[in-house]
Amino acid sequence: MSADPKVLLTELLQTALKSVAPELAATPIVLERPKQASHGDFATNLALQLAKPLKRSPRDLAALLLAELPPSPLVVKTEVAGAGFINFTLAAGSKTSVVAEVLKRGADFGRGADKACKVQVEFVSANPTGPLHVGHGRGAAYGASLSDVLDFAGYTVSREYYVNDAGRQMDILALSTWLRYLAEFGIHIDFPPNAYQGDYVKDMGREMASAHGDRFARVTVTQLLAGTPGLPTADRKDDEAKQQRELHLDALIANAKQLLGQDYAWVHGFALNEQLGDGREDLQEFGVRFDKWFSEKSLFDTGLVERAVTELEQRGHIYLQDGAKWFRSTAFGDEKDRVVQRENGLYTYFASDIAYHLNKYERGFDRMIDIWGADHHGYIPRVKGAIAALGLPPEKLEVALVQFAVLYRDGQKTSMSTRSGEFVTLRELRSEVGNDACRFFYVLRKSDQHLDFDLDLAKSQSNENPVYYIQYAHARVCSVLDTKWGGEAAELAGAALERLENERELALCARLSTFPEVVQNAAADYAPHQIAFYLKDLAGDFHSWYNAERMLVEDEGLKLARLALAAAIRQVLASGLALLGVSAPASM
Repeated sequence: MSADPKVLLTELLQTALKSVAPELAATPIVLERPKQASHGDFATNLALQLAKPLKRSPRDLAALLLAELPPSPLVVKTEVAGAGFINFTLAAGSKTSVVAEVLKRGADFGRGADKACKVQVEFVSANPTGPLHVGHGRGAAYGASLSDVLDFAGYTVSREYYVNDAGRQMDILALSTWLRYLAEFGIHIDFPPNAYQGDYVKDMGREMASAHGDRFARVTVTQLLAGTPGLPTADRKDDEAKQQRELHLDALIANAKQLLGQDYAWVHGFALNEQLGDGREDLQEFGVRFDKWFSEKSLFDTGLVERAVTELEQRGHIYLQDGAKWFRSTAFGDEKDRVVQRENGLYTYFASDIAYHLNKYERGFDRMIDIWGADHHGYIPRVKGAIAALGLPPEKLEVALVQFAVLYRDGQKTSMSTRSGEFVTLRELRSEVGNDACRFFYVLRKSDQHLDFDLDLAKSQSNENPVYYIQYAHARVCSVLDTKWGGEAAELAGAALERLENERELALCARLSTFPEVVQNAAADYAPHQIAFYLKDLAGDFHSWYNAERMLVEDEGLKLARLALAAAIRQVLASGLALLGVSAPASM
């Protein structure tokens, strides 16, 4: 039988089940840890599951199961509780054995067996039209931690960033950069209020001027404004005024393409590469990595967008109306049908998204996880509908929604509009509170829950700051083991763990033993915040023990046992923090 207490209990119960109800031997056995220590170490509702098909009292069935339970030195007490639950109390030795297992496996303790399942996680995927802001940071931290948790749980994970390098937003960025460049040579027009306003755009304009002189400035204001509709006054906020501003912007983009000719591609590429490069660097510094950066433009260059739309058309899911091609997304639960190709022949963003997901399926992933902002909730049925319309299994695609984090500085909510330029960048936040606090605070809540980022708390060095509290626990163990004791790890491997017998020590052992379960549950629920909660609890248990007991006692056997427990705690803290992208300092 297994040495793992939960597995061993399951095996014991399966033996009893075969005796009591052989026809129901396949009934799944669920073991949970009771919330109250007085209820034992594990509990099962197996008797309640059997009651209806066997038409017997759950308490009677629980008693029968216990009567048929094989004896084991693992179990020191069993009892029938409540409506028919079975509680198990384990021998102390079964609890403390986890310490030896952690020390033996090291950083691999808690790692799941290979699940032979290829998972793609696509996250961040922010338009490369400006610096990443604190809202993007939450999606980055969540996606990176989820990917690492899935990997640790035994999945084969591919991390991907979808680069929106085609379409109107990039044209707006290219135009914005060019207009700032022209201003360096005295060619001024009223800067469109719906273009990109940030200082980073002015910086790109100056860089172009410095590197290329007036090569792209041989135009006049009259040429720039030719055929553009007039801008409404700034005080007008009505829909007609908004539409006029967008038409004005589109006319400027068309003029830029005509006036620059082949040079437009260079200006467009310059703006794209500057912002994409900045985002890559920012994410790398944040500890967020990707295995693939996928270009939206490549979907057009390879003809995949056209192929995807043609496939939908051949399957009868496209119809023509007013010269445009529409996808019947209402047939798949969407609120209205969607245009995939406009009357001018241009494909929509939705068309390229369909092609991108077709590409994902063709790459052979068993599961695909898209991490989107919560404001994209309505986009889910149309994308899944398009997948189903292509004859592909939509259940392979799962969407995890992330609420944008809201940063409060001096009690004031900070705006995060990229076009207006009024935002707090991720880089600024990291500079102020540090990567560790950023990564940890971003995953402290379930991803689809609202998150207010408490800047003052993130910077504080107190027990109220959860990341500081956890890191301090790790540093405390390092101080004892490496500075005050200074012995060899081999001595701890042979420690007499039966000397760990007080309530706090056994509670710590029980906490350590749940780490593999926490990892698997966090992976299954796409919930790295469960790792964060676990680490807070483990650190709290450790601090209580540390404050109540001495480790470096004169009794050599007890000293080594306690040091072994501390070393195991240090390892699990370090492993858990690593899954969240947080460092485990040796001193603080």
